[in-house]
Amino acid sequence: MSDSSHVPAARPGISRRDFLVAGAAGAAALAAGSAAGGLAHAEPGALGGAQVAGTTLAQVAVPGRTRKGGYRKLTRGAGWPLVVRQELATAHAGREGKRSGLASFVQMTDIHITDVQSPARFEYVHPIQGPAYRPQEALGTQGAVALIKRINALPGGPFTGRRFDCVISTGDNTDNHEHIELTWFLRLLSGGDITPNTGAKNRFEGVQALGSQLYWRPELASRDIYKDRGFEQIPGFLRAAMRTHRSPGLTTPWYAVFGNHDDQFLGTVPNGILDGMYMSAVKFDLPGTDPAVSQIADAMASNPAALGPLLSQLRVTGPSFPVTPDARRRPYTAREFVRRHFEPGARGPGPVGHGFADPDGPTWYTFPIAPGMRGIAMNTTNSLGIADGSMGEKQLRWIERTIAAHPDELILVFSHHTSKTMTAKLPNPETPGENQYLGDDLVAMLARHRNVIAWVNGHTHRNEMIAHRGSTPEHSFWEINTASHIDFPQLARIIEVADNRDGTLSIFTPLIEADSPYTADEDDLSATGLASLYRELSYNDLHRDDDLLGKVADRNCELLLAHPLR
Repeated sequence: MSDSSHVPAARPGISRRDFLVAGAAGAAALAAGSAAGGLAHAEPGALGGAQVAGTTLAQVAVPGRTRKGGYRKLTRGAGWPLVVRQELATAHAGREGKRSGLASFVQMTDIHITDVQSPARFEYVHPIQGPAYRPQEALGTQGAVALIKRINALPGGPFTGRRFDCVISTGDNTDNHEHIELTWFLRLLSGGDITPNTGAKNRFEGVQALGSQLYWRPELASRDIYKDRGFEQIPGFLRAAMRTHRSPGLTTPWYAVFGNHDDQFLGTVPNGILDGMYMSAVKFDLPGTDPAVSQIADAMASNPAALGPLLSQLRVTGPSFPVTPDARRRPYTAREFVRRHFEPGARGPGPVGHGFADPDGPTWYTFPIAPGMRGIAMNTTNSLGIADGSMGEKQLRWIERTIAAHPDELILVFSHHTSKTMTAKLPNPETPGENQYLGDDLVAMLARHRNVIAWVNGHTHRNEMIAHRGSTPEHSFWEINTASHIDFPQLARIIEVADNRDGTLSIFTPLIEADSPYTADEDDLSATGLASLYRELSYNDLHRDDDLLGKVADRNCELLLAHPLR
């Protein structure tokens, strides 16, 4: 039996331990033992008066019964607690009755809207690099609509009661920077019909229909490594996944940040090396025994220039299957990404351009979040960084000037990459001749300004809170990293800023899930039913990484810090 019939090995560093289901008491113990070193504690009583319905403070998806092969249905579980984090300031008693809401908004991140039938993909390396293929990925637009419906249905921030000022998507809005993926993303957020299909109009031409046993093939009765793990045959699944459905669009003004998957081939390969694959009439599908699989996986991770010769050989040897070319798969440039946000059909609830200052302007900008509070959207991508990021000097100096120009406003900065993943030291072809600055450089620059209170980002697909202590309490800020909406646990985050009227601010970070049933029904192939399957399939992905949840102290938090303007 060939390797293609075996369950793939996990990605390096991925945990396969059982999912941990913790009630409030267990969560409090976990929080107390977290890296916060005793400065974080769960406060069950802190939810009094908070409107927690629709958030993970009230309930979360947890695994239920196990069926043959290990597949687990999801069900409703107890919510995660609120954890008070005091690394940067002390929480004073009575603040709940004195605080006033300054801002409330929602962060979406790493939604990865994907053209799953594109020939410009390497699904066959997923035994080595898990994100190359996900069994739920054909349902990304349906899952996104369910998330948008959740955001629209919420009355506002649960702790301040303030209606949402905006929504901001912090990058990897698309998976492979194709124009059609960007079209779907813009229609999702601004409203409109979406037909998540490319190539042939009347048939599915991706690996889930035509690929090997390495993939879940939902409409086939024959075995594959996912059915060996309890995935079921679902007749009509792929046709339902391609069916036109409608997004209501966000009802709140929204903004977008540029991510590495919006910038490069699969978020890792420098532009221009493999662009011919987008319009190809064949799609490669290598068996696990082919030595080219590991060679391609290694090249993607460390030496993208080697991919050209490897793929030239595959054009001769295969194996492959035919697909219908589609001009809508053409990759967009950073300039085109900005311009398309100005299209009339993308306006939605506004603003025009969704933050970008000019159709021909830069990929970074500033915007008002609320009275007295300003956001700065940064571009941290580096197309020679594989997946990691950096920042050119021109943008860094612009950020410094922008912060300095608004000394009486609280500042939050937004990016795709985190401080820990801005490590790309190579020059960026998009900013020729400029010095590149890394995460530590950006942290140091932000800490020089007393009015910066938070850096909000994604990229890691993991929940994490980092306290950055500056030279004084007023020069300290929080870094808020949020899990993706493609990999389980599939979340977005509400962020509320409140003035406690005691010299401190509180930043609340409750997480939310999409508005779809926890327990999926394989017979329900409506858009809502598919959104439910989107979450459940992600939980059962062979490469699921439970570490993406983060510690309990990285989820629903109250982050204390000194009010820098008091």
